[in-house]
This record gives sequence, C-alpha cells and structure tokens, in this order.
Amino acid sequence: MTEQPPPAEYRIEDLAHLSGATVRTIRAYQDRGLLPRPERRGRANVYGEPHLTRLRQIAGLLDRGYTLASIKELLQAWDAGLDLGGVLGLVAEIDGPWTDEEPSRLSRAELDAAFGGTSDETAIAEAVALGVLERVPGQDDEFLVPSPQELAVAAELHSAGVPLRAISGHLREVRGQVEHIAARFLDFTTEHVFRPFLDHPPTGAEAAEATALVRRLRPLAQQTIDAELARAMRTLATRYLRHHLSDARPAETRRPTEVVAAVEPVSDPRPETDPAAVCEEVLLPADAVRAVRALVGPENAAAFIAAAAHREVQARTMDALAAGGSGPAPAGGSRPAPSGAAAGTAGGRRADGLSAKQDDQGHPDGRP
Repeated sequence: MTEQPPPAEYRIEDLAHLSGATVRTIRAYQDRGLLPRPERRGRANVYGEPHLTRLRQIAGLLDRGYTLASIKELLQAWDAGLDLGGVLGLVAEIDGPWTDEEPSRLSRAELDAAFGGTSDETAIAEAVALGVLERVPGQDDEFLVPSPQELAVAAELHSAGVPLRAISGHLREVRGQVEHIAARFLDFTTEHVFRPFLDHPPTGAEAAEATALVRRLRPLAQQTIDAELARAMRTLATRYLRHHLSDARPAETRRPTEVVAAVEPVSDPRPETDPAAVCEEVLLPADAVRAVRALVGPENAAAFIAAAAHREVQARTMDALAAGGSGPAPAGGSRPAPSGAAAGTAGGRRADGLSAKQDDQGHPDGRP
C-alpha cells in the first residue's frame, strides 16, 4: 500500500511566495473573511494547501475584474456547496458592459484637435475625474475613452460655443439624475423580478435562470429612457419654440392685454374621456398670471385658471336659470341681473362665483 505524503504546510512567508501575494495582503484577506484562519501550533501559524488554492482563486477573480466584496460572496457560495460556475456566470452578466459601445484610444494631439486645437489642463483633469477620459499608465500623451459617444457630444457642444467647464457641470448634474433613475429601475426589477432569488443562496439552476433574466432585461432600461427622453424633448421643445416665437413678434402687433411672458396653456376643464374636450392656449395679462402663481404656486397655476373659468361659466348659468333664462349668458355679453328672489335662491353668488359674504379663502368681503 502506497503511503500518502503528508499534507503541505507553509509559513506565511512561504505562502506569500508561492501565491504571489504579500504577507500584508494575506493578513488583510483573513481580516475580511476571504481566507480561512491558519492552524495555530504553539506560537506559529501554519497554512495548508487550501489556503494556497484560495489565494489563487482570489487572484484569478481579481484579474477578471471582480471586486473583493463580490469575490467574498462567490467564495461563500462555493463553501456552501453551490455551483460556482453558475454563480460566476450571474456575476459576470451583471458586472459586464451595459452598452454595445466599444472604448477607444485617443492621443493628446487628437484630443486637442477635437476641442478647437487648444490644450486645457484643467478641463482634462476634470474629464479624468469624471471618467470621460482615463490616463494610460506610462503614456502621458495617450488616453482611454470609455464612451466615445459621450466625448463626441462634449466636442459638439464645445464647437457650438459651450465652455468646457459648463459642459463638465452639466454632465455632473445629468449623471446624478441618471443614477437616480438607474437606482429606481433596479429597485423595481428587484422587487418584481429577482426577489425569489435573493432570500437564499441560489442553486446552479436558479443562477442560470437569473442570468438569463438579466440578459433579457439589460436593454430595457436604456430603451425606456430613450423613449421617454424623446417624448419629453418633443413636448418641451415645442413649448420653448412657441414661447420664443411669441417673444419675437413685434410689440405693435400684440393686443393691449397680451403679455407674451404670461402665456399659459389652459386646458378645457372637461374630463379627458369627453370626445369633445379640447386644449388650447390662451394669452393672459402678466399681472393676473403672477397673482395666480403667488396664490397657488407655478405648478398649479394653469389648473387654477381653468377651474376658475369653469366656475365662472357655472355661476353665469345658475344666474341665467334663476332669472328665467335657459343657459349661460353669451360670451362677452352682459348677463341678466338676478331679481332679489333669484339672488336669494342663488345664495347671493357674485359674478366671480363666490359667496357675497366671503371670498375664495373664506374671508368676508373687504378683508385683504
């Protein structure tokens, strides 16, 4: 019977030499739970073949781009007896690129030429800090461009006259908003799609199923944002165009009560289900719009104006009925003055539809 050789035993210095890690790194891995503690023999720590295998696994995963936190989760799954290949496939799918865009390289001369031929060290440092550019180690005149499209957008904006610092500030603002949207999308899919996979270590089959789901859902976030951004740009661009075209009209062609800065879209107050419902823009005096905004806030101004107009129409209808008419007074015409009895029946309603004793804030007439 062949005698088995004794298991290999290493001091920490020997383990570091064989694995390629430093003694300090090995101790750090132990503190973070990535590496099992050594066997204690008297005053010495003894490491074995499992420690060397684990260090090589960690080095391989680091080379593939995994973080230490991800590696710890993978190794815990491996220690629990799960299929590491399935879990690695899931992590690789999540950590992989979320775009088909390929990074490119750019020389310093090409970069300067793309931005007007002038060199701006401050702007380059800002681009590196934002990750728009990455320095190539050992090559001061070479940059890696993770997203050539993003850099091309910056170059176009600069050629249109936008300062580089303004472009950087705009990118920071947009990035914060986009990261919020990405977090909301992840929360949404976690709650409705991936919840069954998160309350326990996934089996090989579950990891494969989750990997397929990630692959299916990966493009949905970008497709949703593309569609919604196109919709928002179309809506807002139309509004901006109308506003600026109105600003460009000669002052003498405007009506006396027309103030372009006060243009507000006022929707017909009828429900959207009404097939006859329409929406049109009405020009209002600036002082009236300012007063409404101060009262209810800019976001509620249009709805308030529409509701006030609707209430006025109803008030005129009630007065006309109370006076013996059959409908609202003609637009722009005078409505019939109600008789005393009719006024009493109508509850003393004023022309603006409010009680004769109080205004729309419950104040008696005459109070500010």
